[in-house]
Amino acid sequence: MQNNPSHAGAVISRSKIAFGTSGARGLVEQFSDDTCAAFAVAFITNMQAKFTFDRVAIAIDRRPSSPKMAAAVAGACEALGLSVDYYGVLPTPALALQAMADCIPSIMITGSHIPFDRNGIKFYRPDGEISKEDEQGILNSRAELPNYRINLPQQSNRAEEHYVSRYTNLYSPEPLKGVRIGLYEHSAAGRDLSRVIFENLGATVISLGRTDTFAPIDTEAVSDQDQIRGNQWATEHNLDAIFSTDGDGDRPLMADEKGEWLRGDILGLLCAKNLGIKALAVPVSCNTAIELCGAFTTVARTRIGSPYVIEAMANLRENHDSVAGFEANGGFLLGTDITTDSSTLKALPTRDAILPALVALTAAHKKGKPLSKLLGDLPERYTVSDRVTNFPTEKSKQLIAEWKSRPESLTTEFELPQDIRTIDFTDGLRVTLQNEQIVHLRPSGNAPELRCYCEAKHPEEARRLIESCMRKLRELAV
Repeated sequence: MQNNPSHAGAVISRSKIAFGTSGARGLVEQFSDDTCAAFAVAFITNMQAKFTFDRVAIAIDRRPSSPKMAAAVAGACEALGLSVDYYGVLPTPALALQAMADCIPSIMITGSHIPFDRNGIKFYRPDGEISKEDEQGILNSRAELPNYRINLPQQSNRAEEHYVSRYTNLYSPEPLKGVRIGLYEHSAAGRDLSRVIFENLGATVISLGRTDTFAPIDTEAVSDQDQIRGNQWATEHNLDAIFSTDGDGDRPLMADEKGEWLRGDILGLLCAKNLGIKALAVPVSCNTAIELCGAFTTVARTRIGSPYVIEAMANLRENHDSVAGFEANGGFLLGTDITTDSSTLKALPTRDAILPALVALTAAHKKGKPLSKLLGDLPERYTVSDRVTNFPTEKSKQLIAEWKSRPESLTTEFELPQDIRTIDFTDGLRVTLQNEQIVHLRPSGNAPELRCYCEAKHPEEARRLIESCMRKLRELAV
């Protein structure tokens, strides 16, 4: 505990905001001006001990609370003597791309996919995402909170232009000519940039579901409403694919020509395979088709969260010159430069939504196949996921600890179809049954939610399994 109440770490501590798998997250009311300023000061002073810079980049998502939070962050940075490159509403990977090119730190105000009453802050070093060590440095900061004014500087479009050019120069001219893409825009930060990128690559883009009301889209738990919408849109507009993202544009949501939403890790697998990646880092929650397809020399399994994937990618680069990672949510991390038929794509070791979509669409179009047929080349393994909301994190952790100590009770309580063959405690509790079905339970790192992933050889088996598990979890939530 800090002795001085004006120390940044003390202000953060009083807010009770914690780091999850994707930055600091909390209720909107917890992010007071002073709390936002304290996070900025703690981060910047931590970075100044390691890097030399005179500017910081800031961007936001479309949550109504984000501009005010950004103004406090920007004001605190200016009080520390830094210039602020403010990019307004921007996808997180676009901010990271520009800041890394400029060799400066960056701060993204976003709550990603979590509920409307929450928000968050993501931090990037000049060389990429912060580490768990950096997180602790922020939380324990003894830097003084300076006098600052709430201020949003004039907005720049440099980062937008850089992000668009990265992908419009990826392939030879118009590789998506003749492809009809439904763009599910909702309130995504990158909805307008996505249109520009797809159209510049030759696609016909149809706008779908645009709204000025913030929509917390979770790419790992597609809502029943969006399932129905996907099927209707695909038929109504004669689409080859539907593309969307979560709120801050680092996780893709993509459907095939039938409007069936692809799992994020399957989209990541298609991307990595068609890019010719040889070494992969993926969280333990990802589909086992990754190993079974035989496309990769090495697959490293990690805890859930991009810092762990990034750490594993760094280790893989010591022995491999073609490295990438992705998560079950679809966010794709490029760990090394990749050469395509027309250009070299620079590494971007943070989650990105656009790249896996472009690679999969281009591969399908080049092969003259609908997107669904690309999936036919992969081993038959199907994952279904869901979550119980308003499930206290401490309760989740307590239950998982009990099941870890007595795994046989899990078989009974969840009425699993077969006995447990293996147990993985890498992140939460992941059990493989004798029939190769998988159940993975894990508390969310960002919100009071308990997530459940089920994998099986046939989709109906996976659905039956998760329905059984969710019934039990909802009982426990009461």
